[in-house]
Amino acid sequence: MAEQSEPGASGDRVEQQALQGDARLVRGVGWRLVLFSGGTTLLILLALGALLYVRVASSLETTGIAQLDARADSLKQFLGGADNPGDGPPTGLVFGGGSSGTFAVLVTADGTRIGDLNGGVPTGLPNQASVAAAWQTGRDIRDTVLASVPVRILSVTASSRVGTIVIQVVQDRTDEQKTLDVIVDVLIVGGLLALVVAGGFGALYARRALAPIRASLANQRLALRRQREFAADASHELRTPLTVIRSSVEYLARHGSEPVATVGDALEDITAEVRQLSTLVDDLLLLARSDSGAIELDRLPLDLGDVAGEAASTLVQPAADRNVRIVVDPEPAAVIGDPVRLRQLVAILVDNAIRHSPPGGEVKVAVRGDGRTAILSVEDQGTGIRPEDLPRVFDRFWRAPGAPAGGTGLGLAIAQWIVERHGGRISVVNRAEAGARFNVQLPSSNAQATRA
Repeated sequence: MAEQSEPGASGDRVEQQALQGDARLVRGVGWRLVLFSGGTTLLILLALGALLYVRVASSLETTGIAQLDARADSLKQFLGGADNPGDGPPTGLVFGGGSSGTFAVLVTADGTRIGDLNGGVPTGLPNQASVAAAWQTGRDIRDTVLASVPVRILSVTASSRVGTIVIQVVQDRTDEQKTLDVIVDVLIVGGLLALVVAGGFGALYARRALAPIRASLANQRLALRRQREFAADASHELRTPLTVIRSSVEYLARHGSEPVATVGDALEDITAEVRQLSTLVDDLLLLARSDSGAIELDRLPLDLGDVAGEAASTLVQPAADRNVRIVVDPEPAAVIGDPVRLRQLVAILVDNAIRHSPPGGEVKVAVRGDGRTAILSVEDQGTGIRPEDLPRVFDRFWRAPGAPAGGTGLGLAIAQWIVERHGGRISVVNRAEAGARFNVQLPSSNAQATRA
């Protein structure tokens, strides 16, 4: 007896070790999902924060330079007048007006300052490096520090009664720098908070997505293997949109100094791929919750024909965008079911038919009832399905070679789940003319009442 029990004990130990290894794997996947979610959020925040900072800094700089130019222009007009006032040029500090807060000095070719001021000239003025650059190019603007105060200096040449001189206008950048520092502080604090929130939601979604695995680790190794395959497929589907987002973020980072209008395509790409990711995550969560039995369906009396008409009408515009026409031919067919899920079922089948229909094609939606069964059929005029692919149509993440882009590979799997939860059957066949036909059979409310 002892000899017979040893192999079983050994097998139990091996199985236990395997389950422990799988548990560690699940925890690792959860942490990777959290880190990946947080990392992606951080990249997007960094790109948008850098873009915001650059735009605000550029706007403040443009406003400041315009103020300096206005002061320089007023001095040029004074110097160019026929009769200049005896009090001399309006240099020094200006209060009020468009040039408020600027300080101006005039410098001759030999470096002599014109018109000493009663209040004196701040230390470091005129800035000889800027003056020298203005003599060479006619205009020089730079940011520097005078007496520990950040300033912006504009030096331009101008004609006067004593010949060509340099007008140097100085602007205090203290408030501008404080504004930029506040923006940086807000971006850092807001980014950290957003990162924490994203990590929290990532952990929550990871925990929910992996809950079915944790529940089945004790006695369903096969379910864990299936979940690993599911995660691998999900990772494959996530890779493409995330790659596009990462490339767009890197593009924004490289062109942070450009106006938003010139980088709009990158923002549109991010928006489109985030929308695709949201759809994929919603589908993944729905299937994960369905596997764990966490979804309860409503049981309400309704007309399948009305449900089909309402659901198909929401896809008229997407169909028109593809030059495809939707034809709905409903007849009364009473069923008991969840109106939200049944509308989702019709929408999935019609959307799939639109994607596989050629321009100018037609999608037909029909509902029939014989008193015991309600039948929904959706057919397209595409190329149909290869015979070897028919058994895999409802597999998760499976898409036929050459299938239209934009799908997640989960829609038909969700459709099958909805039908089965309503006690029905779903199938697909190729039409003799062209295209494919999906048939859904649901028990009618009369048949259910008879069985009850």
